[in-house]
Amino acid sequence: MTLQYLLVTFPQRDFFALTLHTEARPTGTMAFVAKKIFLTKGVGKHRERLSSFELALRNAGIAACNIVRVSSIFPPNCKLISRSEGLKHIKPGQVAFTVISENSTKEAHRLIAASIGLALPSDKTMYGYLSEHHSFGETEEVAGEYAEELAAEMLATTLNVEFDPDLSFDEKKEVYRISNKIVRTMNVTQSAVGDKRGLWTTVLGAAILIGEDD
Repeated sequence: MTLQYLLVTFPQRDFFALTLHTEARPTGTMAFVAKKIFLTKGVGKHRERLSSFELALRNAGIAACNIVRVSSIFPPNCKLISRSEGLKHIKPGQVAFTVISENSTKEAHRLIAASIGLALPSDKTMYGYLSEHHSFGETEEVAGEYAEELAAEMLATTLNVEFDPDLSFDEKKEVYRISNKIVRTMNVTQSAVGDKRGLWTTVLGAAILIGEDD
């Protein structure tokens, strides 16, 4: 079909419409890479499960955010900052990319926990790992150590650090230290006991990713 045929056959306005529809449209990409990350945790209790989660978010200081769940990379050259410093970057209604772990119970006296583990490489140009873990019947210390171990193992396998998976976490940490490839592991963990009155109890741990302009 020739241009001359189109001009003769179709009214001018229709030809322009056809041209607009067939032209290539510019496309863009959104490449968000966090520059800073902070860890936080919270607990909430309410007769409604959703409301207990809201109260846990408030306790963690992030209830005013529109949370988008992501997983599970600590970006290269990203800085870990304190919760108090991180909350200064939070604005009401802000979209907050978040690695989050949560757990809830309505069973009286039931122990619950939610944890985020973190492992950072010695080389800051490499990425680290964030892990999520939630459990029933584990203390805050046990749940936190498990989440921390998960993150450390994921990073170790990425960096080709050889270790025996049957070793205790303390023994693995010694292997990581000797390798000089993993500089730091840590966790943030919230535990709680189910409310004796039968209210919903929710716990959460979270890592909030902050962009350059936040």
